Amino acid sequence: MSDNPTAPHLSTIGQIAVTVEDIDRATAFYRDTLGVPHLFSAPGMAFFDCDGVRLMLSLPQGTEPGASSILYFRVEGIQEAAAALEARGVHFEREPQAAHRTETSTLWLAFFRDSEGNLMALMEDV
Repeated sequence: MSDNPTAPHLSTIGQIAVTVEDIDRATAFYRDTLGVPHLFSAPGMAFFDCDGVRLMLSLPQGTEPGASSILYFRVEGIQEAAAALEARGVHFEREPQAAHRTETSTLWLAFFRDSEGNLMALMEDV
C-alpha cells in the first residue's frame, strides 16, 4: 500500500474485457452455453454479469500489446483518481470521459497502460 494518502487504492476489478472474433457467436456461447447472465449488448460488444464483475466481449481494437484483455479498476471519484495516478507518472491515453449512459447512471472510463504495455482502465458508475 502506498504511503501517499491521496493515491487511489486499486483492488476491485469492475470489468474484464475479452476480445472475440465473432460477437454473435461468443454472445450465444457465454449466454446460452455457459449460462452467464447477459446484461446488454451494443454494436461490437456484449456485457455479462459474473457475480458483480462485468465481463465485456468485444471485437479487437488493435494489434498492439494488451489488445486481448483489459482490466477495469472500479474507483470512486474517477477525475481525482486519474489525477493522483498522473502525479505518480501514469500516462493516460484517454482522460476520464462518459462512455455509456443509461436511465439511472453514466459509465465513466479513463485508459492507461501498465509498465508492460497492457491496456488498463479506471471506471466509475455515476
